[in-house]
Amino acid sequence: MKDLSDYRKSYEKSELLENTIPDDAIQLFHKWFYEAEEQENGEVNAMTISSIGLDGFPKSRVVLLKKFNEEGFIFYTNYNSEKGKAILQHPNVCISFFWPILERQVIIKGIAEKTTSQVSDNYFDSRPEGSKLGAIVSNQSEVIPSRAYLDEKLKNLETEVSGSEIKRPENWGGFLVKPVEVEFWQGRANRLHDRIRYKLEADFSWKIDRLSP
Repeated sequence: MKDLSDYRKSYEKSELLENTIPDDAIQLFHKWFYEAEEQENGEVNAMTISSIGLDGFPKSRVVLLKKFNEEGFIFYTNYNSEKGKAILQHPNVCISFFWPILERQVIIKGIAEKTTSQVSDNYFDSRPEGSKLGAIVSNQSEVIPSRAYLDEKLKNLETEVSGSEIKRPENWGGFLVKPVEVEFWQGRANRLHDRIRYKLEADFSWKIDRLSP
């Protein structure tokens, strides 16, 4: 067994104090996201989404955030995938972001719902042709016999649709996660991290609390 007891890092780059934060959770997320864009390498929009599967087990996986605003956070997937079926059955989900260079994490509890067909169509139409074909070819989460099987399906589809418009399949589209709670985590020295939680109230204002690290 590999012992990881000595894996330690001191977090000392920033702080998160009540007198410097906005009243609105999404405004703070905007600020943190844009700061991550400036300093982080790679896909800063990569987020982990956790859901309760049809088998009763929680499952987490990384997806890409494609849009966010005051209404919530949007990503796209195959509705018939394991993930899609789980979310449709149990729409209470959790999404999280980790930006290690900034020593920051954001954890968002929310309720997921399908985006409108128009929103899904608009995004699908913006995708490269290869990504469109991939969404059609892949019966996501289904067992397949080999990689060659998948490649052959793609090759056949490329021939079939050559020169024609590629339309979004009905089983592929967006989910909008409407936040009900957003926690901002800022690493601090001695493991005394800053944790600020925003909880959505009945009047749609945000209640702000500091949590013990």
